[in-house]
Amino acid sequence: MKLNKYIYLLAVPLAFAACKTGKNYSRPQTALPEQFNTSTAAASGKSIATIAYKDFFTEPTLKQLIDSAVLRNFDLAFAIKNIESARLSLKQANASLFPDLTLQVNAATNRSSDNSINGKSAAMFAGSKHIEDYNVSLGLSWEADIWGKIGRQKEAALDTYLQTEAAARAVQTQVVASVAQGFFNLLMLDAQLEIAHRNVILNDSTLMVIRLQKEAGQVNSLAVQQAEAQRLSAALLVPQLEQTIAIQENALRTLAGALPSKIERKVSLTAFIVPEHFTTGIPADILAIRPDVKSAELAVMAANARVGATQANMYPSLNITASGGINAFKASNWFNIPGSLFGTVAGGLTQPIFQRKQLKTQFELARVEKDKSVIGFKRAVVNAVTEVTDALVKLEKLKKQRELEESRVQTLKQVIKNADMLFKNGMANYLEIITAQSNVLQSELNLMDIERQQLSAMVDLYRSLGGGWN
Repeated sequence: MKLNKYIYLLAVPLAFAACKTGKNYSRPQTALPEQFNTSTAAASGKSIATIAYKDFFTEPTLKQLIDSAVLRNFDLAFAIKNIESARLSLKQANASLFPDLTLQVNAATNRSSDNSINGKSAAMFAGSKHIEDYNVSLGLSWEADIWGKIGRQKEAALDTYLQTEAAARAVQTQVVASVAQGFFNLLMLDAQLEIAHRNVILNDSTLMVIRLQKEAGQVNSLAVQQAEAQRLSAALLVPQLEQTIAIQENALRTLAGALPSKIERKVSLTAFIVPEHFTTGIPADILAIRPDVKSAELAVMAANARVGATQANMYPSLNITASGGINAFKASNWFNIPGSLFGTVAGGLTQPIFQRKQLKTQFELARVEKDKSVIGFKRAVVNAVTEVTDALVKLEKLKKQRELEESRVQTLKQVIKNADMLFKNGMANYLEIITAQSNVLQSELNLMDIERQQLSAMVDLYRSLGGGWN
């Protein structure tokens, strides 16, 4: 009968445990298009985001820079430490399901006044003017999770841990993209520096011819001065580009957590080819692949669990306590077993009644925080789709810009040849030569910038789809 009684008592909290507070998580509805509507995107097959960055960026120097950044970048290292903090919090939440167990060892002596009741009682019953007390006990305390509060807290801790992992992955995607874009920018600057050097040589040649014409009386000193100004303008680009190159090298080293130094490179910007089409998958893939979107969704899941936990705080809590050990008022009898054994077991329900609306306010605040996290999740989804679409539009339009700029460069190079020939034969003036040289310089610089923008847009697409964390 007693056994049945205990089984019944244990079954009561288990029955209450089925009454879990709060709602189970369901993903907020998000309006996503069926596909990315650009000619550059190809929805069939897996998204390029599933390609590991070591396979997406295969150039050795670039791959080495990215590997170094992934290992040593300060922002990424900070994010990894956040993961460690969340992991410890998760362990603590998991341990909350188990009872607390404490060991206590006490030894005390008390000498009461001879004229006090305690003193006379000690002398009468213990035959001594002082009372000793020796105690060793184990104490156990356990809160039954009858409303699922502890379970919801554990759920929130798990979601927070996973959220920090996803956030770290988001940081890595940004680091990988920043290194790749910085490297392509560095190669563009190399190409522009080479163009600037060639243009200085071309201007030197033109200036020499104009000086000879002045000596022959064919032009005046104004022509020489303007040609000299044009040469200086072209020469000014060289130290400006060298300065920018050094700063870009330092920025890449900083991303890799290293001190400033030169970056050796054996590849040119033109060695990289931007594909005609990219496999983007469907927009819904972003929810599973893109880490910052996943982090935002996990924030909603954690907030949803906290709503359940704060709601459970308003319901009764069942606490079970037990203690036992050995106790004696003489050291010689301390370990006299079973005579010195003692034990107590207690259980109680605690129902909050009046706490100045604190529990209700906490519950309402948790609901507001959940609503805010839902808004953040929807915003992350819209931003992700927008970033992908922007990158695809850039790739599509930059391709057309590159074609036009390449045609313009070829035309201007032909203009320079014709103007140079006419100038040497006295059929064109020096202003036409200077203008042609200035135009071709600017056009070649623009072409290198467009090629860099194409590669940068490719990296943007890879990152915005969620690539770079694996």
